[in-house]
Amino acid sequence: MEFASFLDRQIAEHAETLGRTGEAVREPFQRLVEACLTSLANGGKILFFGNGGSAADAQHLATELVIRYRYNRKALAALALTTDTSLLTACANDFSYDEIFSRQIEALGRAGDVAIGISTSGNSPNVLTALAVARDMGLVAAGFGGRDGGKMVGVADPLLIVPSTITARIQEMHILIGHALCDQVEAKAAPREEVRA
Repeated sequence: MEFASFLDRQIAEHAETLGRTGEAVREPFQRLVEACLTSLANGGKILFFGNGGSAADAQHLATELVIRYRYNRKALAALALTTDTSLLTACANDFSYDEIFSRQIEALGRAGDVAIGISTSGNSPNVLTALAVARDMGLVAAGFGGRDGGKMVGVADPLLIVPSTITARIQEMHILIGHALCDQVEAKAAPREEVRA
C-alpha cells in the first residue's frame, strides 16, 4: 500500500467535508449556542448523549464545559448520559437499550435544559427516543447528525447535519462543531473577567 497517497486521500476527503460543513450548520449552530446560553443563565444544564464514538464525543464535550476549554473559570453545568455503567446496563437489561438515554432525561432533565443527541446516521433509536422525551418535557431537543439527517429531522431542532456519508468524516466534524460550541458557551457564559484564582 502506498501510505502517503492513502493519507493524502484521507486529508483531502476531510478538507472537502470541512468545506461543505460550515455553510450547512451555520444557522442551527447559532441557535444552539443561544439555547445553551439561555439555559445556563436560567440555572439549566446541557445533556449530551450518543453511541460508540458519539458517546465518547458526549463525554468529551461535557468535560470541556464542566472543567475548562480555553481557560480556568467557573464550572458550567453539563453532563454526558453515557458514563454510568450500572444505570446503562440495568436499563438495557430490565427495560430496553432504546431507553438508556430517555430514562435519564426523564429523571434529570428539566424544562429549559438542552439535550444534544449525537448520531452520525441520525437513526439511532435510543437517541431518537431520548430527543422525543426531551421535547415532550420542554427541553431544547438538539442534535448533531450526518448524511441527510435521518430520522432526527423533525425530532431535533436545532439539528446540525454534516453533509457526508462517511462516518469518520462526520465524527471529525462533530468534534469540531462541539469544540466551537464549547468555545462560544465558555466565552459568553463565563467570561475571562470571572476567571478563577
